[in-house]
Amino acid sequence: MEPPKDKPQQASFMYAMKAVIWSFFGLRRKSDFETDSAKLNPLHIVIAAVLAVALFIGLLITIVKLVVSK
Repeated sequence: MEPPKDKPQQASFMYAMKAVIWSFFGLRRKSDFETDSAKLNPLHIVIAAVLAVALFIGLLITIVKLVVSK
């Protein structure tokens, strides 16, 4: 007799951050879509997305300042 299947284990925040970063580039594996929906915490996704966008905007502003200053 098999033990009852429990809820899938929740993924860590770093796993959510990795998923968001790869999604920025559009490089997600098809197998990730099936397992991620059960593992990822929506709150982690939102926080990771806000952090990733802030880092991206900061990087763009830095690049523009470096290019314009020369």
